[in-house]
Amino acid sequence: IALKLADYVVTESGFGADMGAEKFLNIKCRASGLRPDCIVIVATVRALKASSGRFEVRPGKPLDERLRREDLDSLAEGICNLEKHVENMKKFGVPVVAVVNAFPTDTQAEHDFIKEKALAAGADFAVSHYVHADGGAGGEDLARAVVEACELPKDFKLLYPDDASIKEKIEAIATEIYGADGVDYLPAAEAKIKLYTNLGYDKLPI
Repeated sequence: IALKLADYVVTESGFGADMGAEKFLNIKCRASGLRPDCIVIVATVRALKASSGRFEVRPGKPLDERLRREDLDSLAEGICNLEKHVENMKKFGVPVVAVVNAFPTDTQAEHDFIKEKALAAGADFAVSHYVHADGGAGGEDLARAVVEACELPKDFKLLYPDDASIKEKIEAIATEIYGADGVDYLPAAEAKIKLYTNLGYDKLPI
């Protein structure tokens, strides 16, 4: 989380980012009263290509060399990952900045494609940054976009009200953030939900 004076900016990146962002926005902001002014979603060309399912990426193993070459077809198949992140974050009523973390093997065509798709998905700004290669100068476009985004109107929303039932809260997260059609509960889960409700814990966030 980046602090801009007294304002808060949420930054998320990676395949599991929605979980961290959702917990921060839906639990920490609910409890603390913090209201973010901007959400920054960080993407890379290689990660989005890997999201296509065309490549096997294994920890500790050399990266597939094809991920280092321009491949707009793989990028087009994997861009749904970024599009879903943008869609999810916009549900909280906060401006969204999508940023491509540049690598030397990226091409301009790949960056342009990602930024175009991010804007079409609802991002308020889409930029590239080159901080690793160019230092502070390489992050100027991102900095300007974040400042402008923080100045946009916002209407922060939570996914569910405090008084929703445990099942309503689980189903809101599962369907709104993770794309589930619904939720089925095993007997053990049903028993836990009944126990927590009887104890008065059903008013806590999930």
